Amino acid sequence: MSRPEASAPRTPHEVLTRYYQAMIDKSPDDLADLYAADAVHEFPFASPGFPPRFEGREAVRAGYRAVWGASPAEVREVRRIAVHEAAEPGVIVAEHVVVGVLPGKAGEFTVPGLLVLHVRGGLLTRVRDYMDSAGVADARG
Repeated sequence: MSRPEASAPRTPHEVLTRYYQAMIDKSPDDLADLYAADAVHEFPFASPGFPPRFEGREAVRAGYRAVWGASPAEVREVRRIAVHEAAEPGVIVAEHVVVGVLPGKAGEFTVPGLLVLHVRGGLLTRVRDYMDSAGVADARG
């Protein structure tokens, strides 16, 4: 579960960098370790295979283990488009494009997205995750 380095204080930008690396690695443990125990992760736009929200670190861990485990997609990179500082301390908005491949299929897929990250004490307390649902469907084959 939670590893000692997961409790070290981090800036919102450091959390974002680790978040993107967890996506590339398809590591639900590395991702979940970025969250506070009572954090909420919301998906305001309906995407295939995603519930409307995960409540708590362990729900994030279990949810991403199920979603990533069921998907053959391989994320090759997460291209940062822009990162915006919000007026509220500890909040950033990150625009990105996930680029990956599906084994056995030619070409890459892209999934544009936007994350609103709320970080307190070096941990995510709330995430609003806006994904292009058509891109997610393409990425899942």
